[in-house]
Amino acid sequence: MKERNALLSAGKWALLILILFFLLFPLYWVLITSFKTNMEAYRAIPTFFPDAPTVESYIKLFTENNDFFVYYKNNFIVSGATALITTCLAILAGYGLSRFHFKWNGIVVALLLSSQMFPVVSRMISLYDLMNKMHLINTLTGLVFALTAAMLPFTVMLMSSFFDSVPTAVEEAAYVDGASRIAVLWRIVVPLVKPGMLAVGIYSFLMTWDDYLHCITLIQNDSLRTMSAGVAMRYLGELSYDWSLINTISIIGTVPMLLLFFFFQKYMVKGLVAGAVKG
Repeated sequence: MKERNALLSAGKWALLILILFFLLFPLYWVLITSFKTNMEAYRAIPTFFPDAPTVESYIKLFTENNDFFVYYKNNFIVSGATALITTCLAILAGYGLSRFHFKWNGIVVALLLSSQMFPVVSRMISLYDLMNKMHLINTLTGLVFALTAAMLPFTVMLMSSFFDSVPTAVEEAAYVDGASRIAVLWRIVVPLVKPGMLAVGIYSFLMTWDDYLHCITLIQNDSLRTMSAGVAMRYLGELSYDWSLINTISIIGTVPMLLLFFFFQKYMVKGLVAGAVKG
C-alpha cells in the first residue's frame, strides 16, 4: 500500500513538473534568445543555451531604438487610464446591479454575458465608424474609451458579485445615522470590497497592456501607438526579423507585468476567488 501511494505521489509530481516545463519553456526560450546574436538565433539547429551570451540587443534597444520607449510610455498611459476608469465605472455599475433590483435585471445581466460571447474582431468595423464620427480616431482618448468599453461587461459582473457579499444591514445602519446613498457607497461599502477593486484594476491593466486589435485599428499615427502594435509595425520586417532584438523587447515589455503580478498576486487571486464563491 505504501509503495502504491509513493508511486502515485511520484506520478503526480512528474505530471506537475511536465506541465510546468510546458508552460515555462516559451518564456525560457524568449529569455535565452535575447542573449544570443541574431546569427545564432537563425541557426537551423537551435541552441538551448547561447554559445557566447551577449547583451548587444539590450544595448541596441536602449541606445538606438527611441521609438520603442514612445510605445512603452503610451502603453503605460493607456493601460493606467483604462484601469482607473474601468474600476470607477465598474464600482458604480456593479453596485447598482447588486442593490437596485427591477424587472430588467435579468436582461441586463444577459446582455453583459452575451457581449463576452462575440470575438473582438467582430465589432471593429462598427467601432471604427463610431470613433470616426466622434473624431476620436488617432487619439489616445479614443483608444482608452474603446478599451474601457471592452473591459466593462466582465468587470461589472465581478464587482456586482462582491457587492452581493456585503450585508445590506451595514448600509441600513448608516442610513439610520443619516448617511446618503453616495456616502454609504464610498465610505462604508467600497472599503469592504477592496480585494474586488484590486482584482478589477489589475485585470483591466493586464488585458489592456497586451491589446493589439484596438490599437492597430484605431491608431495610425506611429507616435501614438502602444507597444504591441508599434513593435509589430516597426520591428517585424517583410523579409527578415532581428529575432534577438524582438525577444529583448518582449522581455522588457513583460517585466512590468511580472512585477505587478508578483506584488499583487495575493490580492488578485483572493479577489477573483472570493468574488466567485461569495457571489
